[in-house]
Amino acid sequence: MSEILQKLWDNGVLQLGIWETVYMTFISAFFAYLVGLPLGVVLVVTAKDGIHPIGWLNRILDLLVNIFRSIPFIILMVAVLPAAKLIVGTSLGNKAMIVTLVLAAIPYIARMVESSIKEVDKGVIEAAHSMGAGEFRIITKVLIPEAKPALLVGAVISLVTILGYSAMAGTIGGGGLGMIAITYGYQRFNDEIVWICVALTIVIVQLIQEIGMRIARRTDKRAA
Repeated sequence: MSEILQKLWDNGVLQLGIWETVYMTFISAFFAYLVGLPLGVVLVVTAKDGIHPIGWLNRILDLLVNIFRSIPFIILMVAVLPAAKLIVGTSLGNKAMIVTLVLAAIPYIARMVESSIKEVDKGVIEAAHSMGAGEFRIITKVLIPEAKPALLVGAVISLVTILGYSAMAGTIGGGGLGMIAITYGYQRFNDEIVWICVALTIVIVQLIQEIGMRIARRTDKRAA
């Protein structure tokens, strides 16, 4: 282990980087799902073949999601820094990066939710209709519960994607392993630190995937 790497470990910089990466990822995912989950449900419900078709609303939301998904994260991150400063009072640090991560993740999560709910068997929805269930009850008691395994798999993919975004946030003042890799590794020509950060990121990703997929498999009635 090189001297600078030993110092980073002894001073708690690497441990803090791991914590900041996990913290930014999960907090951003939480707030992104608060908007992305209902947005994805609305996209399904208001579609032409949905349980409550509203063409104009579906087209507008679909267009907005497509626009924001088409913007590369590094560009979106810089573009929304003024909004981050307005919301949290600063355009630097983890708080500002969480704002940018949330805004970037919302359209991605909305599409994941939309795709997951569309996998629900139409027969189940028709059966609920025939028993007199209202639209809200169908959403809460049929669509979301039936799509739960796919939603959980989508959540795992979303977490990994947000974690990747958080690494890029290190280029403009964010914390975490991305900042360490850039500041102490790339800018100081220390490849060892870069690869240590890569290895730590891979470990975090594997833990997220392993835990998330186990939960998804347990909730999948088809696997029972």
